[in-house]
Amino acid sequence: MVLPASVVADTPKVLLDNSETLFTVLTAVNACGYDQELGVSDPVRAQVRSEVARAIAASADTSEVTNEMCKYYQEHQSTDQSHELAQYVSLALYLSGPPNFTPKAKEAEMPPDAVRLLGFGPLLSAFHEKAKLHEVWLRHHDQYQQLIERYHEPLSKMMFNTDIYLKLPSAGYLGRQFVVYLDPMAAPGETNARIYGTDYYVVISPNGSSLKMDQIRHTYLHFVLDPLAMKRPEAMKRLAPLLQAVQTAPMEKSFREDISLLVTESLIRAVEARTLGSGKEAEERQQQVVDRAMAQGYVLTHYFYDALAKFEKEPVGFRDAFGDMLNAIDVRGEEKRAANIEFANQASPEVLFLPRRGPDQLLLTAEKRLSAGDPGSAQKLAQQALDEQREDPGRALFILAQIATMKRDMEGARDYFQRALGVAKEPKVVAWSHIYLGRIFDLQEDRETAVGHYRAALDASVTLPEAKAAAEKGLKQPYEPPVAPQPQP
Repeated sequence: MVLPASVVADTPKVLLDNSETLFTVLTAVNACGYDQELGVSDPVRAQVRSEVARAIAASADTSEVTNEMCKYYQEHQSTDQSHELAQYVSLALYLSGPPNFTPKAKEAEMPPDAVRLLGFGPLLSAFHEKAKLHEVWLRHHDQYQQLIERYHEPLSKMMFNTDIYLKLPSAGYLGRQFVVYLDPMAAPGETNARIYGTDYYVVISPNGSSLKMDQIRHTYLHFVLDPLAMKRPEAMKRLAPLLQAVQTAPMEKSFREDISLLVTESLIRAVEARTLGSGKEAEERQQQVVDRAMAQGYVLTHYFYDALAKFEKEPVGFRDAFGDMLNAIDVRGEEKRAANIEFANQASPEVLFLPRRGPDQLLLTAEKRLSAGDPGSAQKLAQQALDEQREDPGRALFILAQIATMKRDMEGARDYFQRALGVAKEPKVVAWSHIYLGRIFDLQEDRETAVGHYRAALDASVTLPEAKAAAEKGLKQPYEPPVAPQPQP
């Protein structure tokens, strides 16, 4: 029996959600003195703070564990105030759910700002229990859901308009997810965006009656465009000399060292400029955005701005147009243009926090190659990681299972997913392996076994909203691959 590729691909690419783990971490730092923009925050923030303060005051035990937790918080405050909340967001995204709040990944696979706060987890667990934060969460959960309902339509509209502009299909992305977490316990002025592996996260708090949609869109553009640069290593190699031209630019160091990051960021800035509207006034604003990006070091923004003007008039989608767009770049010409730029003294902070590059990143590279549509390279890297026993074998087997799925190899996929479950500790790998196995057994008309896997996936997906939704869907009805649209006669 041939395995439909949609067994893996049939997942939503974007999710707007909330997280009890994130709520708990943010509530804890609020209890320890995080007051930024409290006066302009959603009313639920003050309500939660008041309830927690009463719980602390009412119990000596609660007060004691709070003091211990807050001592840790004060001892680990960042010297960079703009990064104070960001490091706790990083930690929250890597912690399992209540009541234990243990890391979901190995320390070597976590970002440095989360690693330095690993001691916060046990203190958070004690605080969660003594302050009865789960009860607080349940009392306010409806308010959180109302926020999701309020912002679902504008977020969907933003993504739809972006996909339409780039002429991209709206189908899901293989093994990747883009999650926007709404939490009013954070300052409305802060947006924290992260890439973990091939997953993209945005943590944001409502700002009055609106969200910082531009910053969410910036991260979403990374989500859809980052894999395109990864897919073209030869083109990136040809453009690499441009890095010499930006060594004195004020932008983040990563952009001065990695040509694919520089190319993608320049492209994103150009897309943002091109979509500011139409008319003479809009054109002036567009040019200002381009000039500002160039002055910060994103030296291909001008080129992409002009190239996108031509792209807008053609029927071809961006995935197909991007290769020709890269090949048309005159490297020497762009070097000359960059040489004439007077770089700004400082750059605006990048919305998306770029992950570190560690010595062991075979699996990270494999995941990116798979997302970029290069299963051959991904398979070699995952197998190498498995053979050398240097990285997480569960992740390696999971990648090999996805590749087997793409090749429509049902037996191979089932074997790899089952082997992954035998060694995996990462909740995402466990949950999705069960889901994909459930789909495979549904296709084999073994509903009883399929249901068992969906139930196991549900147990493993407490902090994985997309996996939880997929597991619940599998429990409701047997999996059926989507029917491909028939061509019009």
